[in-house]
Amino acid sequence: MAAAVGGVGEGQARAPRAGRRAPRRPALTGRARTVKGESVVGTELVVEVGAVAHGGVCVARHEGRAVFVRHTLPGERVRIRVTEGGTEDRFWRADAVAVLTPSPARVEPPCPWSGPGRCGGCDWQHVLLPAQRSLKAAVVSEQLKRLAGLDVAVTVEPVVGDVDGLDWRTRVTYAVDAGGRAGLRQHRSHEVVPIDFCRIAHPEVRAARVEDGQWPGAETVEVVAANTGERQVIVDGEIVEGRAHVAEEAAGRTWRVSGGGFWQVHPGAANTLVNAVLDGVSARPGERAMDLYCGVGLFAGALADVVGPTGSVFGVEGSRQAVADARRNLHDVPWVRLATGRVDRVLSSAGPAGVPDAADIVVLDPPREGAKSAVVRRIVARRPRVVAYVACDPAALARDLATFAGHGYRLTSLRAFDLFPMTHHVECVAIVEPDRPS
Repeated sequence: MAAAVGGVGEGQARAPRAGRRAPRRPALTGRARTVKGESVVGTELVVEVGAVAHGGVCVARHEGRAVFVRHTLPGERVRIRVTEGGTEDRFWRADAVAVLTPSPARVEPPCPWSGPGRCGGCDWQHVLLPAQRSLKAAVVSEQLKRLAGLDVAVTVEPVVGDVDGLDWRTRVTYAVDAGGRAGLRQHRSHEVVPIDFCRIAHPEVRAARVEDGQWPGAETVEVVAANTGERQVIVDGEIVEGRAHVAEEAAGRTWRVSGGGFWQVHPGAANTLVNAVLDGVSARPGERAMDLYCGVGLFAGALADVVGPTGSVFGVEGSRQAVADARRNLHDVPWVRLATGRVDRVLSSAGPAGVPDAADIVVLDPPREGAKSAVVRRIVARRPRVVAYVACDPAALARDLATFAGHGYRLTSLRAFDLFPMTHHVECVAIVEPDRPS
């Protein structure tokens, strides 16, 4: 799911898939939001904070109106400053600028750039790491209940080896301000915050010392640090350091990823997700599998190793560059076939010749907005015995699970992983099976 240009700010849980550059944004400063009625931005109030909500916020109430507050925790009493809203808006957004009654889960943020008006990349730096995971679990449960009618007890699992939630982000896109200095953006803003260094960035990303340089005329500087030790620095889409691709290692293979293309940003994420998917689908030799939104072929390769030459894997990806990488990555497994194009179109009855009309296993890892109903319908039309849905947005996952349920497929298990510590993002692997197995 797609990156915000110029920082690890809101929405940047996932980089663009290979070959898809994020669109350039207009050069705005500060917030530019339409409000109804008279603006209340800057108003300060004291509120009691309620439950956590999707997006790294908690919900407070003021005169019956919902206020989505950052930098706080459920149960706290805080002074807030309104950042977005008007007298006729249904809800406001706000920052907690003073904590009057702190939560036991509150800690001093490890990063001095975390807080109201500062970098928007981290939502939960002020929260103990186990409590962060509990908050994310509550959000996933709430979204599944509200949007799919599912009562699911969720536990967010840490990635093996992740001790303090820092030093993990292997891909960071910095924004560049008008003076040529690199930094990260404020929350819901294009304003650039110059920083000394990003605390969640991987040490190999920090070693590029982007924050110390001058980047006149540039809009973005991206640093990619592969787990093989290779590194790229990409300025406005042009590689200025490193090769045209990096090599990543996961699932017993080496993967070519070109031009800043999509790869999971946590060093342990790829293996964690592959293991969860393989455990969930229990693939067998000779089975027919599909890998939708396959990127450079990670899940396709893992499935191919299990189904073997008597089975088959069909992958679909919209990025031509990613498919070219996938072909190279999987050249030794001829029972993998790949198609380039939008997943819904490839799977349609008018799609390319040779698209399988049946499958035993389907794995999909869609972008942040989810697969949506057209893709879900075309999956269930192939009557797979099991579907593994990898999701970075619990709301999109819940909506798609509701669509699956309408076609006779139910959620049978769900695992959630803390692949993005200090942020509100969480990755889920949902296993879906038919109500009446064929």
